[in-house]
Amino acid sequence: MKAHWKYLQYVLRHKWFVFLEACRLGIPWRGFWHDWSKFLPSEWFAYVEYFYTNRRQTEWFDLYSKYGAAELAPYGETVQDHFDLAWLFHQKRNPHHWQFWVLRKDDGNTRVLFMPGKYAREMVADWCGMGRAVGKPDTRTWYQENQGKILLHPLTRNQVERLLGLRPRRGFPYAPRADGTGEETP
Repeated sequence: MKAHWKYLQYVLRHKWFVFLEACRLGIPWRGFWHDWSKFLPSEWFAYVEYFYTNRRQTEWFDLYSKYGAAELAPYGETVQDHFDLAWLFHQKRNPHHWQFWVLRKDDGNTRVLFMPGKYAREMVADWCGMGRAVGKPDTRTWYQENQGKILLHPLTRNQVERLLGLRPRRGFPYAPRADGTGEETP
């Protein structure tokens, strides 16, 4: 129960800081509803076990059996497996994650889709809020160190970098054409 309490405290602290950043970025409602899915059992229990216990290699069947609910044991064998699935669910339920906009095609190729502005702003608010919640508020430096791992559409990357106070990259357009056939520059 102590682990659940600690996780609740973290989630509320994170949501508070994201809400403050979302207000600053002009999207208070996105900040209010931010990460609602973390309260769903399919995410909650996996996050608690992964971050707030020492049981990362424990089999989920054993954990659920201990509480008399073996038939409810989630997919995967270990806490790591369950966390990975919960993280995937979280990314695909919440369009403020860049992973939501990465399409893995049937032919094996990957396509990065344009992220609408409200979600890009919420993503930046999320990064800032998480940094503040864990005592590492320098989001710009974090982004610069990790940008090579973050798959963003060029227009989305331009917006994110402007929101972070970084100079936009030269030659990147600001908006797609209304007909969606190409890009236009200002």
